[in-house]
Amino acid sequence: MKLIRLCNLRDTYIKKFQDIDTCLVESKSLNKNYKSKNIDDYESSEPIYNPYNVKILKNCNAFINFVDGIFFVHWDPHTDEGPSSRDMCVESNKLANHRNIKSAEDYLSSIQEIMNVVQDPACKSFCFQRLKYLEKKFDFHIMFNGPLELSETRDIKHRDFYNIRKVDVHVHHSACMQQKELLRFIREKYRTEPNTVVYINEKREMLTLKSIFDEELKSTAYESTIDTLGVNALGNCFHRFDLFNEKYNPFGQKLLRDIFLKTDNYIEGRYLAEITKKQIKNLERSKYQHVEWRISIYGKNKNEWLKISKWVLNNQLSSIRVRWMIQVPRLYHIYKKMKLINTFADFLSNIFSPCFEAIKNPEENKEIFIFLHQIVGWDSVDDESIISNYTLKGGELPTPDKYVSEHNPPYSYYAYYMYINIRMLNEFMISRNMRPMAFRPHCGEIGNMSHLACMFLLADRINHDGINLRKSPVLLYLYYLKQIGLALSPLSNNALFLHIDKNPFKRFFKIGLNVTLSTDDPLMFHFTDEPLLEEYSICAVKNKK
Repeated sequence: MKLIRLCNLRDTYIKKFQDIDTCLVESKSLNKNYKSKNIDDYESSEPIYNPYNVKILKNCNAFINFVDGIFFVHWDPHTDEGPSSRDMCVESNKLANHRNIKSAEDYLSSIQEIMNVVQDPACKSFCFQRLKYLEKKFDFHIMFNGPLELSETRDIKHRDFYNIRKVDVHVHHSACMQQKELLRFIREKYRTEPNTVVYINEKREMLTLKSIFDEELKSTAYESTIDTLGVNALGNCFHRFDLFNEKYNPFGQKLLRDIFLKTDNYIEGRYLAEITKKQIKNLERSKYQHVEWRISIYGKNKNEWLKISKWVLNNQLSSIRVRWMIQVPRLYHIYKKMKLINTFADFLSNIFSPCFEAIKNPEENKEIFIFLHQIVGWDSVDDESIISNYTLKGGELPTPDKYVSEHNPPYSYYAYYMYINIRMLNEFMISRNMRPMAFRPHCGEIGNMSHLACMFLLADRINHDGINLRKSPVLLYLYYLKQIGLALSPLSNNALFLHIDKNPFKRFFKIGLNVTLSTDDPLMFHFTDEPLLEEYSICAVKNKK
């Protein structure tokens, strides 16, 4: 009964939104340029993808009210009426689904209830036995039906592992290329644009690419190798997230990271856009591979959304093979110390306010409005092993508008306010006939087990990584019962936190969890042109028994 109650408890947090057809994809059979053709004459039956086929909606009269770290929309979508000031905002004129939400107190109470069950000896024994039964059941299935499944697979015409659609659901965009591709690109720019000004230093001196190599590296790009590039994370990053973050710096130079792997720099992200276009061409050439690239919104200011939207649209970085996800690094404490923000509410406002404004007033925020149609979800990222000062000392946490501490809030605090504002945003998007977004955070690669309890309540799926579920039979069984998706990256785990021989992917799969493989950071962990295929092939070899 306790497990059933927890499953029902999750259902009170997770809402199944209605499926709305995207305006970016159109069937060829419905397109006027293809209607006259016989379907057999098509080169491909793949639908037409047009990222700019977005109807810019008229501005609406909604009033966006930001209260205690949560955005509420006061508006009647049927009459397009809403209050004109904050004083007129009342419960009755909110969007219908904005009225009954889970409060932070409800959420904390729910986490406590889950953790009590997780520690219950009887529940642990029951879940352990059930998980063991499911594993053995899979073994029996393979024993009796394995040859039959192989035979049925061979009978499928024109479909094998190489030409089925494969989606890499967890890739960080700034590390989406391979090492050799990045090195080749740097050499190309060194050869063709040695005197292009790429950076202005603190002394207001203009630096060219050649001068940076001459002064900082004391060498040329031609002399560089994969080893001197220094981005591979294998070897010295095990349980050292700080060292892993330094691997994002080509040749160990943060300056080169800013130039080649950032969108907000002196050249307005031109180099990263060119690298991205090469990756998109590779994906379109392969035909059967798709990706969901994660791009960062940091919460430093409200201009980030406009800059990133213009960068994607102006550089034409859209493709039927690509969708975007917004990752929010948990770096409030850094921006607080830099005096970029005053409260945690400022951090949340910088992240979500531009989205609400773009949906309310698309005519004044066209770039953000169009880009929102290409985004499929949100992610929350950073080092989970860092223990919050509040977790260590205890005590009640203030609401975001009163959170002025220079210490980072706990993982659970970030999780709730990300979840609730994504939920509010989705309700607004649905009312404007837009597709909602998923919440698919990083969770459970390392850190406290309570992180997995938080996301059992709040997350649609876990994208990287959930391997800590192997330590808790109760949570593992709950994730199985609710079929919460997990995207595991064994090669990333192997370099950072868990040797590949101990990776639980095979066990999770045998139990029946909703699991898939992803690449995380091809720049750091992979050596071939097809990193996702590399993940599957290595996993197949390691789990052949």
